[in-house]
Amino acid sequence: MAMTKRENAMAIYNGEQPDFYGDFMEAMALIPDPILLSDLVPQDGEEHLDSWGTTYIWQPGAPGAHPHVTNENAVIKDITKWEEQLKVPSVKGLDWTMAENMANEVNRDEMFVGFLCGGGLFERSHHLMGMMNAFYNYMDYPDEMKAMLTVIKDYKIEVLKETAAHIHPDVVFFHDDWGSKQNLFLPPDVWRDIIKPLHAEIVQTAHDLGMIFMHHADCICQPVVEDMVEIGIDIWQGVIAQNDIPYIQEVTKGKLAMVGGIDGPKIDVENITEEEIRAEVRRAIDTYCPAGRFFPSIPNGICFREWNNEIFLDELHKYGRIYAQEHPINKAVN
Repeated sequence: MAMTKRENAMAIYNGEQPDFYGDFMEAMALIPDPILLSDLVPQDGEEHLDSWGTTYIWQPGAPGAHPHVTNENAVIKDITKWEEQLKVPSVKGLDWTMAENMANEVNRDEMFVGFLCGGGLFERSHHLMGMMNAFYNYMDYPDEMKAMLTVIKDYKIEVLKETAAHIHPDVVFFHDDWGSKQNLFLPPDVWRDIIKPLHAEIVQTAHDLGMIFMHHADCICQPVVEDMVEIGIDIWQGVIAQNDIPYIQEVTKGKLAMVGGIDGPKIDVENITEEEIRAEVRRAIDTYCPAGRFFPSIPNGICFREWNNEIFLDELHKYGRIYAQEHPINKAVN
């Protein structure tokens, strides 16, 4: 009997034989909750404030909204006065009716129920003060940054608890990009001193609430992957090919499931052939799936060009199944 999408994803996650190799995200019903929706801004190219007071712009045709932080509109203008300037939104008193109804309609034997928890510690910090000021403050005012991020950590924990009470998610899809396509944004020692212990509390709370913790960071995280294992991150979603993925699989000893590996920007271009797209999908599966616990996908989910995306998905679904059939799991190696 064929596995459901959830069963197949759990087989990969547990290092067992799946029916096919594919994107974990295809097995998850993401529920739009009122906390997430309260921060959405219109796709009109105009400036809008989110619940934290950060200015965002969502340009027509762009994949998402981006913070537009200046010295004039920054929420935190002086990190030594963050307690006066930071206003943490409340997660209470929101209408969960739509989210509850959507979650109740999901057959959990077939799909995971998940929710997107955006604006992690690092992202929220630079959304509040701007990227350059955040870099400066992490280096020169670490105590103040740690104190401010502790308050944000407490907020994220309240989000997890409130969401668990209403829709009982199987998975939290937690967003916090820690780097670029070239490196981490912060020196690893700074990340370990400030971000790591606070993020560990968030991860532990998710586990206490019965959730799989899937961390999205479509960037370089290679310098801290062993730390990610240490603090209990279950799945790293967004693993770009610029990371040395086989090395990461080796040093994490199979303890960190990963989603990604297909070089999206490489195949989401004009004047590319169908075979070149298919070849990149096969390369990722052939290279990364042998170590196990790997979900091949484009780190940001899709190609934005429709034709490219159709070819990518077709090859992923076809070759992901062929690979599973032709490469049965060695039960002695998980």
